[in-house]
Amino acid sequence: MTDAAELHMPTVPPSLSAKVVGSFAYLTIRDRLPTILTKAVDSIHRNKDKFFEQYGEEGLRAEKAAIGLLSKLRNEMQTDKPVLALSDELEDADAWNRYLQRHEGLQGDQGDPVSWFTSPWLYVECYMYRRIQEALWLNPPISGYDVFNEAKTQSFFQSQRAVMALCTYLEGLRKNMGELPDNQLLEHFGTLLKVSLWGNKCDLSISAGQENSQKVSPIDSLADLQPFILVDDSSSVWSALVSGRDQHGPGRVDIVLDNAGFELITDLVLADFLVSSGLALTVRFHGKSMPWFVSDVTAKDFQWTIQQTMAANHMWMSKSGVQWQRYVREGAWTYHDHPFWTQPHQFCDMASDAADLYAGLQGAHLVLFKGDLNYRKLTGDLDWEPTTGFAAALQGFAPAPLCSLRTLKANVQVGLRPGQAEELAARRPDWMTCGEYAVVQFHGPRSDP
Repeated sequence: MTDAAELHMPTVPPSLSAKVVGSFAYLTIRDRLPTILTKAVDSIHRNKDKFFEQYGEEGLRAEKAAIGLLSKLRNEMQTDKPVLALSDELEDADAWNRYLQRHEGLQGDQGDPVSWFTSPWLYVECYMYRRIQEALWLNPPISGYDVFNEAKTQSFFQSQRAVMALCTYLEGLRKNMGELPDNQLLEHFGTLLKVSLWGNKCDLSISAGQENSQKVSPIDSLADLQPFILVDDSSSVWSALVSGRDQHGPGRVDIVLDNAGFELITDLVLADFLVSSGLALTVRFHGKSMPWFVSDVTAKDFQWTIQQTMAANHMWMSKSGVQWQRYVREGAWTYHDHPFWTQPHQFCDMASDAADLYAGLQGAHLVLFKGDLNYRKLTGDLDWEPTTGFAAALQGFAPAPLCSLRTLKANVQVGLRPGQAEELAARRPDWMTCGEYAVVQFHGPRSDP
């Protein structure tokens, strides 16, 4: 929970980077990112025959050329070469290249090039995914191929039992949703918020594309997982939601999505509950405009997931899918993407670098930011002391009351009690990156003094 003391801005620490040998950033760039690139190459090569069937010799040429560019990218990364400007003509290329020039100016004072192991981890990791899109875009007719689609599809189907259980729970709520008093709504909201939180464990970029699905009912696991939530501001999230409803009537909740597959299902179930209960009038989903961090949601993933849920051979799962399609058709749910979400900016830059997006978020009663990448961007991916207040780490980013739902998979965490980080480190040295711990962190700028 935010208080006035948190708003005192501390000295801004340095960015996390692979300069620190043995750090999670270092191991990511040395090991995990090259593995993801190798899997991307394998995905393109496995579809060689399909490209030939669709496009003939031109498809084979594009397949070979794209693989060549990705192999070159992998070599640049592994040998710590300087980061290169983008050469494609996608709409965000100029913004990316301006961002690189800005960093070159900062790095130039230190005499270091902007390179894979010496530059901010957040920047170079985002840059790798953008270079994957460049390799494809430069090679029509396979420009629109999603190298991560197979992994996302597999993750969805491997989580079917958990999805069925969740849709069955939702159907039970629907039967008397309009008659529930606030205390019961709060109980169900808390359950579905935690389900959405723990859905974030299914992150394919952390597992480098390895199978990482949800196979059991998430609701049955919540009690056992509660001790692993390091900060739990759920009551403040509820208060902000109900306060907005009571003052202005049901308003809008924005969900800034993370992963496709099971996690997206948990977000859709939560959004269904918000609308059907009258806690929200509309929900705006924000996803990525291109394949990103292996399993991040794109517009295609969003619609595909709803269609697959509709087509499921399970009564309540299918009924949920039909309802979700109706929400989309009637405008209660809308999907949005924006180039800013696939750029390396910290969110405190949004008001200046994406003023339209920031202004749009200001219209929400509540904004939920899902997952680790969004948390890294909320806090700048900086080497904060763990006791730094969440509000201070946001560095002025406050478009609306906001909440981060995140399982920890990177070396940044703020808002902990004094001594809490030390206790965790003694118990489990990799507590910041293992994905076993989580936070529900809230900042309510409209109520802060």
